[in-house]
Amino acid sequence: MGVASGGLDFGRVGVWLNDPANWTGPNGLLAHLREHVLYTLIAVVVAGAIALPLGLAIGHTGRGVALVVGLANGLRAVPTLGAVVLLVVWLSPKMQTAAAIPGLVPRGGLPYFIPIEIALVVLAIPPMLTNTYAGVQNIEPAVRDAAAGMGMTGGQVVRRVELPNALPLIMSGIRSATLQVIATATVAAYVPFLGGLGRLIIDGKDVINDPRHGYPAMVSAAIVVAALAVAADLALIAAQRLVVSPGVAGRPARRGATPSRTTPSRTTPRRATPRRTTPRRATPRRTTPSRTSGRRATRPAPTPPDP
Repeated sequence: MGVASGGLDFGRVGVWLNDPANWTGPNGLLAHLREHVLYTLIAVVVAGAIALPLGLAIGHTGRGVALVVGLANGLRAVPTLGAVVLLVVWLSPKMQTAAAIPGLVPRGGLPYFIPIEIALVVLAIPPMLTNTYAGVQNIEPAVRDAAAGMGMTGGQVVRRVELPNALPLIMSGIRSATLQVIATATVAAYVPFLGGLGRLIIDGKDVINDPRHGYPAMVSAAIVVAALAVAADLALIAAQRLVVSPGVAGRPARRGATPSRTTPSRTTPRRATPRRTTPRRATPRRTTPSRTSGRRATRPAPTPPDP
């Protein structure tokens, strides 16, 4: 049963996914998946190289916050597909080059690859930028004052204090940007020479009832995009647990750590220490002399001689 007859046959989608011929080859699912992952990685890395230093600088100095908020909100409102069309029409004709990137961009495709990456970078910058400066600004001022009181310079405060404490929000921004780019990188198939998982979706709509290149390929590509987003999010969550300190993340320390020598283990019973008793020195009892014994003897008065 096809789409034209009133519905989707997901059984045929399963058959398409179980066919090894649809996974291999230059137009197979694995080749398009690799291209999709590379498009995403390039966009996220370039956006991070722009947004993270800028967010750290703004959060540290406190200058330009209003500009960042306005810029981030403005970039979020830009439709990615519209930006792709605009950049391809305006920028691609000015790039007269036949260069290629082996394994990623074929010969003649570079003038179309750069506009696609620019649009994806613009999409990825706002969540990274806002989360970075928000994470730095949320640090307690007393922490910065303590670092400055220890003699740290401004750069040392950023690297050793602000960046480690802001990592939870920074990683959250990277996760959000990565998921958005994975979902939007399918627009790369709108331009010539480029692929990605969007190629199966864009090409399949013209032959939607074809059992090999029609809706089974389109639905399968959409399922793989969703699975790739879930896998990327889980990988970034694991990376966040590795790079963020347990104290900053608010989770308990890892069990099984080697106890300190000065701190006894919970399972090791504490050895009873005998109480040192100091014998009390005998104090001689003071006796108070009686009134009679202590009274001074009086000499009798001399009697006068007889005349």
